[in-house]
Amino acid sequence: MNVIDIEGVSQRYGHSTVLHQLNLSLAEGEVLGLFGHNGAGKTTCMKLVLGLLQASAGQVRVFGRLPSDPHVRRLLGYLPENVTFYPQLSGLETLRHFARLKGAAFTQVDGLLEEVGLAGVAHRRVKTYSKGMRQRLGLAQALLGAPRLLLLDEPTVGLDPIATRDLYRLLDRLRSQGTSVILCSHVLPGVEAHINRAAILTQGRLLALGSLHSLREEAGLPTLIRAHGLKHAGPLQQRWNNAGHVTERWGVEGLEVAALNGSKLGLLRQLLNDDEPADVEIDPPSLEDIYRFYMGRAAATATGEAV
Repeated sequence: MNVIDIEGVSQRYGHSTVLHQLNLSLAEGEVLGLFGHNGAGKTTCMKLVLGLLQASAGQVRVFGRLPSDPHVRRLLGYLPENVTFYPQLSGLETLRHFARLKGAAFTQVDGLLEEVGLAGVAHRRVKTYSKGMRQRLGLAQALLGAPRLLLLDEPTVGLDPIATRDLYRLLDRLRSQGTSVILCSHVLPGVEAHINRAAILTQGRLLALGSLHSLREEAGLPTLIRAHGLKHAGPLQQRWNNAGHVTERWGVEGLEVAALNGSKLGLLRQLLNDDEPADVEIDPPSLEDIYRFYMGRAAATATGEAV
């Protein structure tokens, strides 16, 4: 049984449709990255899973039940994009308050504050916290009760690079323990190593869904191979150009070639057989490249339809 099943869901606000026939699922222990521009429908998806909205059409099931089922809500943790707390309470008091609301044990509170790096400021009032500190407190709140499903809406907002790295390490650990996660983010660099699949939305429609490997293959994006310190860059470039590969000189003694359609290993063998590079860089298509490809294709399709 999937943790989440969204089947044929459309969502309307008056005359405006914000989701169109969406089909999406989440398996146990899976991290799904949900990406798209503002207004793409990401937050609406989360609200449907949380039971804050009821689908205009289609069906949403969480752990095989309706999202509004009290049993389901006890299994959820949620970090909204704009987290707010009572400013006069301390971080410790805030987390104890949410533990009481969620029916979670107070014994979890100190450990969670330590885990998110707030143990040293637990007795300070929240109004003195920076945005990043409030975000970390929000994450601790979402983890109360050891949820089996975690919904994170822009979790790295306000976090410095070290705190962002720690967040992703925490997600990796939770995933290994069987927790399922939906992660919405506009900050794509750094995300790809920590998700199992990516879903890309635009204007309430699902553009692409799959592992990064499958999306790279579907998009046909090249892996870039850059060799530095070559002795025979010119002849090697000519050979690759004649074979139909796209190349570009890279610095004084360097060369870049775009590896398409499974040609990466063959090009690497040729490179090492024909020359002695001082260094080689292999740059596969990033999540940002994949996102840009699908968004560009959607824009081109929309322009064609308009014409």
